[in-house]
Amino acid sequence: MSRLSPTSLLLNIGHALDHLFLLIFATAVAAIAAEWGMAWQDLMPYTAGAFVLFGLGSLPSGRLGDLWGRRVMMVIFFIGLGAAACLVALARGPWTLAAALVLMGAFASIYHPVGIPMIVQGAKNPGFTIGVNGLAGNLGIAGAAILTGFLVKLLGWRAAFLVPGLLAIGCGVLFAALVPREETAPAKRPKKSVDLPRDVMVRVFFVMTLAAISGSLIFNFTTNGNGRLLAERFQGIVDDPATLGVLLAAVYTLASFAQLVVGKLIDRYPLKRVYLPIVAAQIPLFVLAAHAQGWALYALALCFMTFVFGAIPFIDAMIVQYVDDRMRSRVSGMRLAVSFGVSSLAVWVLGPVVKGAGFTTLLLVMACLSGLTTLFVAMLPGGMGSRAPASAPAAAPVSR
Repeated sequence: MSRLSPTSLLLNIGHALDHLFLLIFATAVAAIAAEWGMAWQDLMPYTAGAFVLFGLGSLPSGRLGDLWGRRVMMVIFFIGLGAAACLVALARGPWTLAAALVLMGAFASIYHPVGIPMIVQGAKNPGFTIGVNGLAGNLGIAGAAILTGFLVKLLGWRAAFLVPGLLAIGCGVLFAALVPREETAPAKRPKKSVDLPRDVMVRVFFVMTLAAISGSLIFNFTTNGNGRLLAERFQGIVDDPATLGVLLAAVYTLASFAQLVVGKLIDRYPLKRVYLPIVAAQIPLFVLAAHAQGWALYALALCFMTFVFGAIPFIDAMIVQYVDDRMRSRVSGMRLAVSFGVSSLAVWVLGPVVKGAGFTTLLLVMACLSGLTTLFVAMLPGGMGSRAPASAPAAAPVSR
């Protein structure tokens, strides 16, 4: 699939919107809490349901993507996500807010098991294609920081959900109009075998799931907590929420380009050789950030987010290389249901942990999680090949 086609463009925009919507609340939580007379730490757990559904919903989403077709599921994704965001904007209290966020999480769950397999099917350089798609997703994270900050400041927190919601609905209409219909659903296409020994395949999926869980915990802790981390560590230096949003957006934007470099490396070298140093580098950066303030913390945040974002393409690259296209959405959905489902715990405990122990403890916990991810990645077969065609994954030499 050409990266310049309307389909690829809308799929990349979809990834950006998916991450943007999930992080609007984390950026706007202080304004919402102030309106309702609450502390932001006490309001934060109300978004946990959205992340639970974001994970668990990946399982049926992936299955339906293979059985119904990916195009129709993406139309549902765009329109459903936008409509749910508009409902969030109408919330009148914590529980109606939580219910609307849960619905938003359910529609957001569609993208990863459906959109990513759709964009890599037939790609000549799947690693780089995943890298570009990952960059788009992370630019959505940056957009959540800057767009939400300005909308909250100028129009209030409800507009921070309403404006992107209308944009998503418009993208859904464009997707339905411009993207060609699929002739056959993926599950009904001819089977292409993936010739890997069973024990190696089991090992790969075991490691992939464990690494995805610990990596997703780190991702959720950082992306949901960085805004409040900067606000706390920049007190007396920068206090304007919009300016902090710009600073955070700059971190996310610069760090996002790591995925392009990683995507190129995935197409050329064995996954383990690239993956291992990226996750290992996170450990000392989180330890140093735990004790940093002001601009020193900002520099370290840029560094650790570069490696957090740089680790994102690997799990999808493993699925592309070793799972046949006709069942990629289902396998991806199973992996995401486990990893995102467990990592939703990060959103639930973020507020209470920070309130009870502070960001120093949280950053040290993330250093430990990075250590676990490094341990899991070290268990990968050492010679897993650099790439295979996205449409017909081939066997790669492995070392046991």
